[in-house]
Amino acid sequence: MPSTHPPDRPYFIQAPAKINLSLDVLGKRPDGYHDLASIFVSIALWDTLALWPAPTGSVSIFCDQAALGTDDNLVIRAARLLMRATGVEIGVRVELRKMIPTQGGLGGGSSDAATMLLALNTWWGLGLSTTRLAELGAELGSDVPFFIFGGTALVEGRGERVQQLPDLAPLWLLIVKPPVAIPTPRIFRELTAAGYTTGAATRALVAHIQAGTLPPLTDTTLVNALEPIALSAYPDVAAAQACLRDAGATCVRMSGSGPTLYVPCTTLIQAEDLQRAAINKGLQTWVTYPLPARSTGS
Repeated sequence: MPSTHPPDRPYFIQAPAKINLSLDVLGKRPDGYHDLASIFVSIALWDTLALWPAPTGSVSIFCDQAALGTDDNLVIRAARLLMRATGVEIGVRVELRKMIPTQGGLGGGSSDAATMLLALNTWWGLGLSTTRLAELGAELGSDVPFFIFGGTALVEGRGERVQQLPDLAPLWLLIVKPPVAIPTPRIFRELTAAGYTTGAATRALVAHIQAGTLPPLTDTTLVNALEPIALSAYPDVAAAQACLRDAGATCVRMSGSGPTLYVPCTTLIQAEDLQRAAINKGLQTWVTYPLPARSTGS
């Protein structure tokens, strides 16, 4: 039985970002979504959620980015969804500190929602399985189920089918955020059948990851079917990519629907050299690395 007693101490938890090591768009579904085949990798760039006791049935949020501190935030929607699904009405006040750029292609909002489900499951003593939490997460957004598990995964369908893969072999990642926000729906609206891909790039990456090896870190092996649209529609993204290539990057890929770019690096020296070039152009940057899967049980 789930707990009916409110927790007496706060609970802090981190919500990681992700990159898309590959993103194949296979076609459009009858429901209006697109069929995807993608390798998601969670990375060491986090938002932080703090859960505090609150009166019974009360759900509220404070965010250090005021525009996100509303009832529309996926964190609040996740809490209310869990209340409806379990009948538990223990109150919670959430404080959200954002580090993951919004509308950046890094999955920050989806990760916050998944992390809220995980946190409340523990904090409220609900005992729900990760499978059930992923089912609930799918009601909130296509990317939410992945973040229940984290690590490295093959994500298919519209995002609801998640197959865990071995953790990605170690490497450094330079993350670069151009000064623009890209709404995901716009990119998908502009995608035509000519931009659909076969999924071969993703399948090849799965084979490498299952063998425990790094794939060739090139633009031909790390593919994003949405990238050409973003480069054409948003000059800031194209300029940031050119900056990194001019500085010596052999592979620069966009994550998700953008605009954030990532550069896989085999040494920290390489990552820092490229980071300096990006900073000199006024770009927001992080040097980070892939994370293992969450320890969440079944």
